[in-house]
Amino acid sequence: MATDYYGVLGLAQGATDSEIKKAYRRLARDLHPDVNPDAEAKERFQEVTRAYEALTDPEKRRIVDLGGDPFDPGAGGGAGFGGAGFGGLGDIMDAFFGGAAARGPRSRTRAGRDALIPVELELDETVFGTTKELTVDTAVLCDACSGAGTAPGTHPATCVTCSGRGEVQSVQRGFLGQVVSSRPCPTCSGTGQVIPEPCPKCAGDGRVRARRTISVKVPAGVEDGMRIRLTGHGEVGPGGGPAGDLYVEVREVPHPVFTREGEDLHCRVTLPMTSAALGTTLSLKTLDGEEDLDIRPGTQSGSVLTLRAHGAPRLRATGRGNLVVHVEVQTPTRLDGEQEKLLRELAALRGEDQPESHREAQGGLFSRVRDAFKER
Repeated sequence: MATDYYGVLGLAQGATDSEIKKAYRRLARDLHPDVNPDAEAKERFQEVTRAYEALTDPEKRRIVDLGGDPFDPGAGGGAGFGGAGFGGLGDIMDAFFGGAAARGPRSRTRAGRDALIPVELELDETVFGTTKELTVDTAVLCDACSGAGTAPGTHPATCVTCSGRGEVQSVQRGFLGQVVSSRPCPTCSGTGQVIPEPCPKCAGDGRVRARRTISVKVPAGVEDGMRIRLTGHGEVGPGGGPAGDLYVEVREVPHPVFTREGEDLHCRVTLPMTSAALGTTLSLKTLDGEEDLDIRPGTQSGSVLTLRAHGAPRLRATGRGNLVVHVEVQTPTRLDGEQEKLLRELAALRGEDQPESHREAQGGLFSRVRDAFKER
């Protein structure tokens, strides 16, 4: 039976791409070998990564939705005619009309799977780029047999069950006449060869699991959720087959000051009301260093100031985004006697010390709104 990749991630069939990504990240965060060294967790992590790969690749997901297994070459990549359970359209034709065309043995050497590993990066690392040394646990070529799977000094032997053909045939008589069917040889799994003396290090698989360190160059401007592809750094295939690719998924750590929206960075500054009223120059710490930010007299709370080209670089274009500064004006909550006296004098000078004037102003505003509705 095909693996229930949706069930592996705890999802129902038809889950959205966003739900698949969230489910994978939640599970991988707990099961990754760097976090959980338990052997069962490692095996579970591999299952989860395999399920994520199957459901995020459109073609592989199509095969899964049809009831097949995209990683099973013997199943033809799907259910239905040519898929698991039917043995292929050729077998159906052979069964009805007799005579099975020999397909020949399949190679023991198969391509390896892709691998996925997350990496956490600080904001300045995603903005300016960096180089990371990552520890990867994948299948690598067995150095004892160089992928052959045989013990030193030995060689594969021809399978006696299928005589090297890789398949066996059975003949049955029915109401349609003689029925000849073919299936992969159960002794050699369709390869036509067996290994009498397997390699003691890899047990005949041609690969072993190993932990290695690789250097990953992170380009400037990457964002949370993006993947960096390292060709040929994934899992080595059975029989020493070519390795798949390794995908490094970026996880950007939240910054205490800046938030990111695409190529733009955002931050918030708080000003005393006196500085906002009189104007001032702020020394603002940016990712590029200290920058002077001019605050004009009369700046209001909620104002937005922009520092050009102080954001993240554009990945597929030139230039950088902006640093957007959101201003909040702070009103004092406690005043000593002298401060209160000065503020009252200022209020009197500005004509803001008469509550009646505020009521009149409010009345004027409300009456204008009322009149505007009457005119409609």
